[in-house]
Order: sequence, then structure tokens, then C-alpha cells
Amino acid sequence: MSSLRTSATTALLGIAIVLLGLWVGNNVSMLPVQASSNAPFYDELFRVLFSIGTMLFVGVCGLLIYSLVRFRRRSGDMGDGSAVEDNLPLEIVWTAIPAVVVLFVGLYSYNTYERMGGMSSLGDHGSMQASAGKEERVWAGIGMASGEAATMQVDVTAMQFAFIFSYPDSSITSGELHVPMGQPVELHLKANDVIHAFWVPQFRLKQDVIPGQPTVLSFTPTKAGTYPVICAELCGPYHGGMRTSVVVQEPDAFEQWVQQNSPNPVAT
Repeated sequence: MSSLRTSATTALLGIAIVLLGLWVGNNVSMLPVQASSNAPFYDELFRVLFSIGTMLFVGVCGLLIYSLVRFRRRSGDMGDGSAVEDNLPLEIVWTAIPAVVVLFVGLYSYNTYERMGGMSSLGDHGSMQASAGKEERVWAGIGMASGEAATMQVDVTAMQFAFIFSYPDSSITSGELHVPMGQPVELHLKANDVIHAFWVPQFRLKQDVIPGQPTVLSFTPTKAGTYPVICAELCGPYHGGMRTSVVVQEPDAFEQWVQQNSPNPVAT
């Protein structure tokens, strides 16, 4: 009877921990606003990981607190505790649970990365592109999600301690990135000196930029606004100041910006 009561109590506590983890994962938000088509995929993965992490945290802490209270040294008890060994079912349980969790997280993360366009770009790793009369090897970051095609190219140069953005179609060179909302964008990144990283938290995108490794990064902005572009790789003494902004504009406002800043404006 005592064993049945213990099993029932353990099952109820397990259900309560699972429900608490699911509630926290779906109701506690710790991420900035979503501003790209990749953001919902990333946030979905974050909610799953946050739920699992909450379940493990509450479960482990609860078990530790219970053990500290339940098996504390009693007054006058100076002997060692009873030895617990050769418990095969217990060993199977504590091995199987982490294995299942790690396998699930790995497969789910792979699926999320593929839906963000990451796996499709693996085929471009090591691809060769003709540049200035010679072939150049190009590395690929996150690519376009299924059904999307890049329509606007921006060349990004990272150097100590600034990002420079160049628009080949309009001959604009700018210290901040301007992109039209709803239009796929393809960034061609290169570093002139040391390793940098192009990071926009609201886009849920972060891409290392390595000298000698031209890298392509694609995304589609979905929310108008001004968001920070941050170098997320320690690149020198003024690394903390290496930041600028990405301005997501309505298509008409972006065309107006192009006309105002292009050295060769096209009459419309």
C-alpha cells in the first residue's frame, strides 16, 4: 500500500512538473520582437528548450531539496547511511531519460535549422563563384526558407570597428543597413582584418565573418523599425563600439531612400 501511494505521488508530481514546464515555455517570453521570417522558427525551438529546461531544473532542485530534508542526519545518529548499489532499473532510468531528451532536442533542432533554410545552403559550402576574372570560394550561412528567393544583394564589409554596406544595384555605400520590408535580402559578408560576427537579435540571425571566407547570409525582414546590428565576436579593444543599425522600411520608403542616396538616381 505504501509503495502504491509513493508511485501515485511520484506520478502526480511528474505530471505537475511537466505542466509547469509547458506553461512557462508558452507564457514566459525572454526574446525581443520578431522582425524576420526566421524568427518564428527560432522562437518555437526556444520555447521547447525553455520548457524542457524548466522541467529538468524544477525536477532536479525538488529532488535535491527532498533528499536533504528526508535523509538528513538525525540527532544521535553517527553511523553511515545504508549502501545502495546494483539497482539496474534505476540505472536504466537515469540513462534513458537524458538520452531521449538529447536525441529529441537534436532532431528538433535539425528540423528547425532546415526550415530556416540552413540545411539547403549546405550544398553551397565550398561552392565557387567567378569574381574579378578568377574563381572564389564562398561559404554559406542561413539560406532562404523554402519557397523564397533572394532578390536584393547587399555587400557587407566588416572591419575594426565598423560595418560598411554597399548596394551594387544602386551604387550606394552606407554605414547603416536599409532593407525593404517583405523582400528577401542576400548579404555577401567579408572581413578585412580579424574575425567579426554579424548579429541582429530581432532577426534571430548571427553569422561569423572570417577573413578569407566570403559568406552569404539570407533573410526576409517582416516588421518595419530600426534594430541594432552588433558585432558578437571579440575583435579588438573597441569591439564594444562596433555596432550600427538595420532600418527596415516600407517598400515605398525604401525606394525613396534609394533615390535620395544613390549617386546615379533612376527617374521614376
